[in-house]
Amino acid sequence: MSDVTVQATQRSADRSTRLEDVLAATRGADRAALIAYLPVGFPTVEQSLEAMAAVVEAGADVVEIGFPYSDPVMDGPVIQAAAQRALTEGVRITDIFAAVRTVTQAGGAAVVMSYWNPILRYGVDRFAADLAAAGGSGVITPDLIPDEAGEWLAAADKHDLCPIFLVAPSSTTDRIAMTTGACRGFVYTTALMGVTGERTSVGDEAATLVARVRAATTESDLPVCVGLGVSTRAQAAQVAAFADGVIVGSALVRELDPSRPFPEALASLRTAAQELRAGVGQGRGAASRS
Repeated sequence: MSDVTVQATQRSADRSTRLEDVLAATRGADRAALIAYLPVGFPTVEQSLEAMAAVVEAGADVVEIGFPYSDPVMDGPVIQAAAQRALTEGVRITDIFAAVRTVTQAGGAAVVMSYWNPILRYGVDRFAADLAAAGGSGVITPDLIPDEAGEWLAAADKHDLCPIFLVAPSSTTDRIAMTTGACRGFVYTTALMGVTGERTSVGDEAATLVARVRAATTESDLPVCVGLGVSTRAQAAQVAAFADGVIVGSALVRELDPSRPFPEALASLRTAAQELRAGVGQGRGAASRS
């Protein structure tokens, strides 16, 4: 057993974050969770907070709060453009904590998606402490692998946060087992290779990878959430049939097109989130009828 797995399995079983509680509740209701990605600072900081509250009110169970980064190598064009605007508008890492408070006050669970360098510059333990104080549940670190995450795992455990790592179709069986062993909350399954973004269809690769991840999490029963570029109600239902959570980013960010009046964009965002939530809700039923 690797050191990171030992660290993960030694956590106290009687502690749970809001994220874990929400995912347990959606499992209990026999449905997948809707996880909505929105970047803080887009179109502006204040508008991004309104947008996050709106998607929770529209049915999102979890909000993945993206922190814009100057070199978002794993993000698709919609999110890259949003990140660039947010940076131009002067978004700061401390705005994450305001976003977390907004999400939790609206009734959702908040996790942060951030590349590692901004957290490292802010101070790893300081970031973990401030995130926990704001009510955050954890952090998704797309460019940090468990092998190199000792400092982060220690800080996350100290402040009762969920470290969430990624697996991909190229991940070996051993790598999947090691990565899921270091995760808490859920494992982020990137079901297609390459950058993120909307897709026109859902292939078999996602279900196959989820099955591989589940085989590696039989002891912990860790939820498996899928980021696939879902953009429609039908796609959300398809992924919800086999995943514990459906992660939607570009399709929601696109609704906040800054060339539109913000009230109009916000209304479109609500409608899109409601449609996706409806799709997630019908996913298990669709599977049972097939």
